Amino acid sequence: MKNSNRRIWMFFLFFGACTQYVFAETLKDSLILKNKDVIVGEIKSLEKGVLTIETNYSDKDFLVEWDGVKEIFCKSRFLITLRNGTRLNGTFYTVDSGKTLIINGYASRKDTATLQLRQTLRDVVFLKGLQSNFWSRASASIDMGVTMTRANNLRQLTGSTRLGYLADKWSLDMYYNDLRSKQDSIAMTRRTDAGISYIYYLQRDWFSMASITFLSNTEQALALRSTGKLGMGKYFLHTNRRDWACNTGLSFNMEKFSNETPARNSFEAYVGSEINLFDIGDFNFFNSVFVFRSLTKTERWRSDIRLDAKFDFAKDFYTKFGMTLNYDNLAATGNALDYVFSFSVGWELD
Repeated sequence: MKNSNRRIWMFFLFFGACTQYVFAETLKDSLILKNKDVIVGEIKSLEKGVLTIETNYSDKDFLVEWDGVKEIFCKSRFLITLRNGTRLNGTFYTVDSGKTLIINGYASRKDTATLQLRQTLRDVVFLKGLQSNFWSRASASIDMGVTMTRANNLRQLTGSTRLGYLADKWSLDMYYNDLRSKQDSIAMTRRTDAGISYIYYLQRDWFSMASITFLSNTEQALALRSTGKLGMGKYFLHTNRRDWACNTGLSFNMEKFSNETPARNSFEAYVGSEINLFDIGDFNFFNSVFVFRSLTKTERWRSDIRLDAKFDFAKDFYTKFGMTLNYDNLAATGNALDYVFSFSVGWELD
């Protein structure tokens, strides 16, 4: 009798374990690739043309080129962005052997009206799992570079930090860059810039933005420049290979100097362009150009240009070449142009 009861309990335990396993597997997302491989797991994100999926049978996440996906079936909910600028929360799956993508979702998590869209896989440019925790929505990077030469006892240190957070309808980004250079018989050179920006995403790839930036620069005797901006912009390209956005607006500029130049404030109008290329293997390329025209001192104009080329050589590690250029035709020291070239090694959290 005891053996019979034991067999019954073992049967129910085995049946329960199998049921839980099957139920768990049915809740997972699945991919069918163009090479006919199948991957089952939890899709975490799609960014810059690369899909990240977590599986139970690997200690590392799989990175899959979005162009290599033929069919997809998702049980998870996502923040979805399409190449036409549509943003919504929902689930999706393919039909007709991957030719058509069905999206069921909402314009935001507070909406009750369900939308159903028929798209293609190529139309999806961004995914982020809504069930994910704070850290999966956050991003961070830090890199450092050191230059030392025997001639003139040159010592140069560069550092850069960037933090970000993506919500359903908005994003917040913060950055801090610092350069210090010292050599014999020459005063120490220092350049520091930092900023925080807030973007609210609208439909059809429009967005509104607000930011405040800070710059300190010994080359132009700039003790502190604080610039607040308000503007509107639009993505003219938004694909799995490249982004291109332009924005324009107004800014208020406050400056203090380290020499006898008096402090000055001014209103400005600005226009800017940002392009991001990421379908070039392990390379990423970013370039931004902003031009400011003073409205209170009409003969003054200035520009900020940034260029970053990054190479991912190992998981979460990268090398980066950067260039920052600032031009001010009425600089306090008469040095209208200041620029920085840097090479660094860094780590990032995605």
